[in-house]
Amino acid sequence: MNITLVKKIDRFIGELLVLLLPSPAMGIPLVTPSRFLVIRPGGIGDAALLAPTLTLLKKTFPTAHITVLAEQRNAGLFELLPEVDTLFLYDRPRQLFSAIRYSYDVVIDTEQWHRLSAIVTRCISAPVTIGFNTNRRRTMFTNSIAYSQEEYEVDSFMHLLAPFGGLPLDNPALAGEPFLQVPAFAEQRALALLAPLRSKVFITIFPGASITERRWGGERFRQVANCLCERGYGVVVVGGKEDVICGKEITVGNSGITIAGVTTLAETAAVIQKSSVLLSGDSGILHIAVGLGVPTVSLFGSGRAAKWAPQGVRHRVINKQLPCAPCTTFGTTPPCPHKVACMENITADEVVSAILGIFD
Repeated sequence: MNITLVKKIDRFIGELLVLLLPSPAMGIPLVTPSRFLVIRPGGIGDAALLAPTLTLLKKTFPTAHITVLAEQRNAGLFELLPEVDTLFLYDRPRQLFSAIRYSYDVVIDTEQWHRLSAIVTRCISAPVTIGFNTNRRRTMFTNSIAYSQEEYEVDSFMHLLAPFGGLPLDNPALAGEPFLQVPAFAEQRALALLAPLRSKVFITIFPGASITERRWGGERFRQVANCLCERGYGVVVVGGKEDVICGKEITVGNSGITIAGVTTLAETAAVIQKSSVLLSGDSGILHIAVGLGVPTVSLFGSGRAAKWAPQGVRHRVINKQLPCAPCTTFGTTPPCPHKVACMENITADEVVSAILGIFD
């Protein structure tokens, strides 16, 4: 899917459609709803942090059938969520039509800003529809929910269950409790990939980012990897095909290994689960580590740390808090006139210190 094109369609056609479509009547959630549709377009990170909400939904309504309408780029994350009964892809027309032709008791649109998912929600047969009220998309729901840029995203998603009343909207991430589950087949694959480490304690590094301004650079990650290897730790670099070259750059000259480009998302999660720490920028992989209960060291600059940075005592967040940051709003980051100083000013030494501090 061309993300830029979709955003343009959403901006012009989406805005027009929400003006033309009539608003639904106010809905009252059923006492025992039996069919839910949860819409989650977007990236891996949003999907990972939605997991506690889906877990609570299934715990509250254990016999209910939960269908998720996701995108191809985040669909792999739902392999880590046994609460999901059926998965359709939002960006595959045939699957989209398959999803919306069913009747549901409740449809929950978890998208934070764009309008197209709200329009899809409006077109589905359901007495209760729930979504965020961040713009005119609020007119597409029977129950619209306030959204704050200064609130951790796990909590924001939990608020979508407020219409059901009285649910324990506790954030498991604060207690370091896992809320993602690695499938057995992925664990076996991870063991084979990690065999060269010979059971050594290791740190996982994810150098990638979907936004250029969030990248720290292979050379700095290599310096960190060298320092860790000198202290007897193993280093494993994970990532997609776009991270293969960077993975080789990071591990050259030290005892680290790179498996970037050779694992599925579930297999990457299995590797992270076996590590002692994940080092990453603001990324979806970072949120998977949080969901697995693995300590993290994260590098923040343009992204909103209040909303996206891991919470709890097991996590270290390095953020220079420059006057121009954060500059990302609803997934859009403007070109940086300051040569991405928010990331450039983070040193390898302070990253190593943060990692070693987790072992103290």
